[in-house]
Amino acid sequence: MIKRGYAVDARFNLKNGAGSDAVHATPIYAYAVCKLSTDTNLEGVGLAFTLGTGNTLVCEAIDYLVKYVAGKDINDLMADFGNTYKLMVDDPNLRWLGPHMGVVHLALAAVVNSCFDLWAKSKGEPLWKLLVNLSPEALINTLDFSYYEDVLTKEEAISLLAAQEFGKQEREKILDTGYPGYDTSIGWFNYSDDHVADNIKKAMDNGFTAMKLKVGSKNPDRDIRRAQLVRKNAGDDATIMFDANQQWNLSEAIAICGRLLEFNPYWVEEPTHPVDIFAHMELVKRIDVKLALGEQVPNKIVFKNYIQSGCLSFNQVDAVRVGGISEFILISLLSKKFNIPVVPHVGDMGQIHQHLVLFNHISIGHPVLFLEHIPHLREHFEFPAIIEGGHYITPQEPGSSSSLKNY
Repeated sequence: MIKRGYAVDARFNLKNGAGSDAVHATPIYAYAVCKLSTDTNLEGVGLAFTLGTGNTLVCEAIDYLVKYVAGKDINDLMADFGNTYKLMVDDPNLRWLGPHMGVVHLALAAVVNSCFDLWAKSKGEPLWKLLVNLSPEALINTLDFSYYEDVLTKEEAISLLAAQEFGKQEREKILDTGYPGYDTSIGWFNYSDDHVADNIKKAMDNGFTAMKLKVGSKNPDRDIRRAQLVRKNAGDDATIMFDANQQWNLSEAIAICGRLLEFNPYWVEEPTHPVDIFAHMELVKRIDVKLALGEQVPNKIVFKNYIQSGCLSFNQVDAVRVGGISEFILISLLSKKFNIPVVPHVGDMGQIHQHLVLFNHISIGHPVLFLEHIPHLREHFEFPAIIEGGHYITPQEPGSSSSLKNY
């Protein structure tokens, strides 16, 4: 039984330019944490990711939303979680602040993620195993299909999952090999050229064959110089991505993406405003570039529109940005219907998403690409994600790997 829920404010200063991008010069990585205490020794822990001061607001919203899950048995709650989710997301006192985005939606993510964490712990299983072993009907009952009925019904989602039973055993081999990662940390925005070059060598020595560079400089020539440096040092066979963190208007995005094509990018990430769908549509009409989006896409509706638009090549839905694991799975199912691969942004540092990409591949049939790796907070987790040879080692501890030390 869930006795009560409450918020915890956890913030971590980064050093020496780590985490910097074209927007955040000196970021503070922060989690608004939801904790669910029970009448046993089990505790549910759920994360929402922020970048500092906003954590206070998200924590206040968490303390309000937990009333929807307090006093309930976790297994009874999760058997019909989609309805509880809808009650929380449509709370009449908070919905006006969104709807379904911003501070309230981040708080919802933390509450939802704590419920999934507690559910897995109550079964004594890692989250990936719990999700993979659920029947299609049981999984679908954890989702809220509101506003998705025109593109993905419950019945269609159940059929999609049932169809993936064929080949599931073969796809479970990923549990032994580990899910591939890509290194985001080679090229933070404030890193010097020498630092980037050193990081590329270290990443490749550690088994990474894919890596990402932060772009979006006021002078685009700096971006081009750094992109050339990465391609030269990583070699022609490396997979390279560029992330602009929404810095360009449409005309700038067209011009600079055109120049970046010289370096054969696997994708360009967030080239312009994250919810300007028409700008992204126009960009791919004008430039033959693949786009990755999702870090700042706030909810399932904007994802729905992006998926329908034809401009999205890689879906970066993040379970600590949208309304938690439940909404992540719904968006992932729709992405599968449209044959768009899911490559999550990891505001959680890959802790939860190492579970979700395994589920995506084994149960939904998404292809194995790679999962973003950012190691800067690993020392603060009780069970940090383990990377060996450029692969995430399959987690075995019960839960979603979200528990923090000293919080």
